[in-house]
Order: sequence, then C-alpha cells, then structure tokens
Amino acid sequence: MTERLSETARETMIEPLLANGWAMEDGRDAIRKEFKFADFASALGWMVQAGVWAEKWDHHPEWSNVYSRVSVVLTTHDVDGLSALDAKLARKMDKLFGG
Repeated sequence: MTERLSETARETMIEPLLANGWAMEDGRDAIRKEFKFADFASALGWMVQAGVWAEKWDHHPEWSNVYSRVSVVLTTHDVDGLSALDAKLARKMDKLFGG
C-alpha cells in the first residue's frame, strides 16, 4: 500500500529532486517541473517513454505539452499528497530527459 511521505522521507527523497529543478506546487502537496526540448518530436518522444514507465508503475502524471515544453505535476491522489511513487517517477523522468 502506498503511503504519504513522512518528513524524514521527504528530506531524502524530495530534497534531491528540488535541487535538480523540481519545485513544490503552490497550494497542494505535489512537485512540478517544466522540461524543455529542442522540438515537438523530442518532447513527444520523451512523453511516450515516460508514459510507458508511468503505466508500468500504475502512477500517472498530470502533464501537458505545448510544442517543445512538457509541464509535469506529480502527486499521489490515493494519499492526497507526495509518496515514494512520485519521487520514483520524477527520478525516471529526469534520467530519460538527460539520457
């Protein structure tokens, strides 16, 4: 069962993400990041890759795409806040973006 992150877990799981460009979402327990790509095809390709992992882990992002930009918000609706799944998916998105 998925649980909301404790304060200790937030320090170890969320703080490194904040140092890597993620930010807390205003007004809710969620993180957000905007990814910028060279063009639409690159952005769409990344979304497909990230989407495969999201589906595999049954943890789906709130996201939108405008041309070469993808805006992502991660939160776990079942626990009304951040969980380890959000940190895991954020790390995967960062890795796919950088690799």
